[in-house]
Amino acid sequence: MATGELTRVEVDPSTLPPGAAVTNSGRVSAAKMYEPHAPSLPFTAVQLSTLDEALTLASRATGLDFSVYLGGLGAESRARAEELHASTPRPTHAVLIAASPGERVVEVVTGEESHRRLPDRAAKLAVMSMIASFKEGDLAGGLISGLRMLTDQAGHAPRQH
Repeated sequence: MATGELTRVEVDPSTLPPGAAVTNSGRVSAAKMYEPHAPSLPFTAVQLSTLDEALTLASRATGLDFSVYLGGLGAESRARAEELHASTPRPTHAVLIAASPGERVVEVVTGEESHRRLPDRAAKLAVMSMIASFKEGDLAGGLISGLRMLTDQAGHAPRQH
């Protein structure tokens, strides 16, 4: 074969898979099903279950309403975290951990009652612990560790008389 010459291989249309055809030029054209990749989630099912259990136990043990927000907080991260906290059912008894890994921000917001039991120092220590885990790539472990530290610091729910 000399340079520039084309060879043509005859293709039997009956041997082609479904969705394929031979065009007039002899080229094979094939339609393929587009299958989008499933979005990658930040947690496995086991991690989600463990995080849910940690939230439930923290709330049950302390009488405070613990919640976690994971996502973008924007340029005004504290203000956005406070908005999210205010939208909880009992903001005075709520503790929100808002983490934005992409923005490298962690905010802990407490309400009036929860702040009495969780001083700023305790929240800062929990945030430092979470950040250490996040740096190691353990997002779920960091959140669970932070929840446990905050739970320990808040203590048991006051008894109702």
